Amino acid sequence: MAAADTDALRQIAIALLGEPKHVLLHGQSWGGNVAAKTAELYALDWRGRKNYDGVVLTSGLLAGGGHGYDFRADLRAVYQYYCKNHPRADEVQYPVWQGLPKGAKMSRDELQQRVDECTGISLAKDKRSPEQAKTLTNILAVTKVPEKTLVAHLSWATGLFSDIVWRRMDGKNPFANADVQYKGSDDDAALNKGVERFKADPQAARLMAYDADLTGQIVAPTITLHAKNDPTVFVDHEAIYRRTVDKAGNGELLVQNFSDEAEHSKLSTPQYAALFSAMLSWIDKGEKPTPQTVAALCEKKAETYKEPCKLLPDFVPQIQER
Repeated sequence: MAAADTDALRQIAIALLGEPKHVLLHGQSWGGNVAAKTAELYALDWRGRKNYDGVVLTSGLLAGGGHGYDFRADLRAVYQYYCKNHPRADEVQYPVWQGLPKGAKMSRDELQQRVDECTGISLAKDKRSPEQAKTLTNILAVTKVPEKTLVAHLSWATGLFSDIVWRRMDGKNPFANADVQYKGSDDDAALNKGVERFKADPQAARLMAYDADLTGQIVAPTITLHAKNDPTVFVDHEAIYRRTVDKAGNGELLVQNFSDEAEHSKLSTPQYAALFSAMLSWIDKGEKPTPQTVAALCEKKAETYKEPCKLLPDFVPQIQER
C-alpha cells in the first residue's frame, strides 16, 4: 500500500508540475523498505521505460518484513523471561508475538513504567538495584539492543506487533523463535530452556513476505547510507540487502556507504549531499561511484554545510545470524 501510494504521488507530481529531468526515489528508515519495494514494483512503465532514474536509501529497514522484525520478537520473548511483567501473572495471558491481546491498548508511559520496574533503566546506574542491573545487562547482551532504544523497540514489539497480527494477519503469527539459540546471558542454558517459544503460521509468514520482503530485482542505480552503530535499524540490514541484490544478479547497480555514527533519524548533512551528487553523476555521466569517491565528495560538502563527514569507505557489515 505504501509503495502504491508513493508511485501515485510521483504521477500526481508530474501531472501538476510537468515532466522532470530526473526522478529520484528516496526512503529513510521504514521508508527505506517502502522505497526499495517501490523500486521493485513500479520501476518501469508499461512501455518498459524507467519511472525512477535512481534510488537513494538511508538508514533503511532493508531486511524486509520477513526478517526485519525478528530481533523484536526475540526481545519480547527474552524480556518476558527475565521481567515477567509484560504481561504480568495476574493479567490476561497471551503469547508475546501478539504484541497485546486483541483490542487491548498500552501507552508508552505504562510500558516505560514496567521496564523501569524490572530494569531501572530510567535511573542512574548507581541507583539501580543489583537485580535490576543484572537483568538489564542480560537483556541487552542477548538481544544486542542498545540501552537508549530498549523501550522504543519494546514499544514497537507491543503496539506494532498488535497492529500487524490483529489488523493484517487475522490473528495469525508471522514471527518465529522456535530454533533460535540465545547467547550472551549469565546462564544461556536456563534462558534457552525457559524462554517462550513460538512458530510462525505459514500463511502469515507468506503474507508478511509478500507485502514487505525484497527480491533484489532492481533496474535503477541504487545508493545506500547507513550508520555503523544505528540503534534502531541495525547495520546488518545492509548486509542482508547486499546478499539479496547479489543473488538476483544486480549487484553492479548497488553502492553502499557507511558512517561512523550511532544515529538513525538524521545523519550528518554533507553525507546526504554527497549521495545525491554521486547519484546525479552516475545518471548523467555514467560515472558509477564507489564508497571512496562518495567519501571524497562528502569532504567537499563538509566545507559547505559546516558539519563533519563521518563516512567509512572500507567498512563492510556482516549479517547477524539468529
